[in-house]
Amino acid sequence: MLAIGTALAFQVKADDVALITKLAPNIRPAVIEEAVGAMKCAQSRGVGVDARRLAIIDYTIPSRKQRLWVVDLEAQKLLFEEHVAHGQKSGYDIPTAFSDRNGSHQTSLGLFYTDAAYPGGNGYSLKLHGLSKGFNQSAMRRLIVMHGAAYVDPHAAVSMGRLGRSWGCPAVRVEIAKPMIDALKGGNFIYSHGPGTAALSQCGDESLTLASLAD
Repeated sequence: MLAIGTALAFQVKADDVALITKLAPNIRPAVIEEAVGAMKCAQSRGVGVDARRLAIIDYTIPSRKQRLWVVDLEAQKLLFEEHVAHGQKSGYDIPTAFSDRNGSHQTSLGLFYTDAAYPGGNGYSLKLHGLSKGFNQSAMRRLIVMHGAAYVDPHAAVSMGRLGRSWGCPAVRVEIAKPMIDALKGGNFIYSHGPGTAALSQCGDESLTLASLAD
């Protein structure tokens, strides 16, 4: 029974990787495998078992380019391919410094589980639970949320040499913030890839934390 269950789990993972590869060919295959592996790890612990959507951010891509994708795994559709900001202290066009420390104004990497949407200081926003131990477990305390921001302006980024930056939040264009947040809220996943995150697809107690969900 265990062998059959393991085989089925592997097949589901492989199917999701193949689907995302087809729908979003601009995402590097290794990043897709990493994101799906991290999501499946959380689901194996009972988190987000009914999740339909996965957002993938590749922070190794310059901010001037689209580096955020939202895929509906159930409907088998690519919902968004967008720009996303990184933290002020993470770097210029390509972020190189990441932190889970409050007040760092740096981006956090790893797997996030979406909570509720709410009207915040930056407008319509999405609460995020950090599930990756040592990477983003302080997301709720840091108030790391998805929100819209006027500084996420791809046209201005061309002349400025980078996209506008946040205080660590994955900020998106104001025009698409609400529909994107509505697509992701309430029990879906966001995965932020960057330096050192490859190990997060290897499921284990050293990579996954559920503490935020118990608060």
